[in-house]
Amino acid sequence: MIEVLIIEDDRRVAEINRRFLEKMKGFKLIAIACSGEEAKEYLEVMKPQLVLLDVYLPDISGSDLVWYIRKTYKDIDIIMMTATGETETVQEALRGGVFDYLVKPITLDRFRQSLDKYKERIQFIHSMKVMGQDEVDYLIHRGVREEIGGIHTMSLPKGIDPTTLEKVERVVLGNGDSGLTAEQVGRKLGASRTTARRYLEYLVSTERLRADLAYGTIGRPERRYGMKADNM
Repeated sequence: MIEVLIIEDDRRVAEINRRFLEKMKGFKLIAIACSGEEAKEYLEVMKPQLVLLDVYLPDISGSDLVWYIRKTYKDIDIIMMTATGETETVQEALRGGVFDYLVKPITLDRFRQSLDKYKERIQFIHSMKVMGQDEVDYLIHRGVREEIGGIHTMSLPKGIDPTTLEKVERVVLGNGDSGLTAEQVGRKLGASRTTARRYLEYLVSTERLRADLAYGTIGRPERRYGMKADNM
């Protein structure tokens, strides 16, 4: 579960954000702070993974709080949620490394899109031990969601073809519940094991596939990829 702290001085808006968050799978609200001082206390004690931050607070600006978080807590991510769209404020937020910037009034669809992308990024990072340029480009230049072959995915990093992505998923789906290794998928596609594994790990990161550890004939564990039950 991704633990979330809402920092919002308008209690009505904070309640709306709380209700929006309750509709999101994989996220847990741990507290709502109504001031910068209160936010700093929650940050120190609870150390959330994600902060939903307003710009206008009674005792500190949201922009200043961004830099406080950046200086003090390297593992906390930030999504700005504010009524101001002033260029200078947006630029300051981007320089502070916020993941997203939402301008009020915020719709549930836009809220969901932002948090879905955030969760996908976290899952993608956790699926990778080492990143090449393509993977880094994917993280930095986040794409908009698009529909490919009836499934929703994010724009892919350079070197991953959407048509091949669909083929990989079809190969795994066609194999039923037993799962396939990257080498087996590669053979079916006429591609290398490394290429197949990249597509498979991406599909795992977006929760389209599952990955299980199984032991081969020589006793070494290998990852076998199968469809998640809710995607069959």
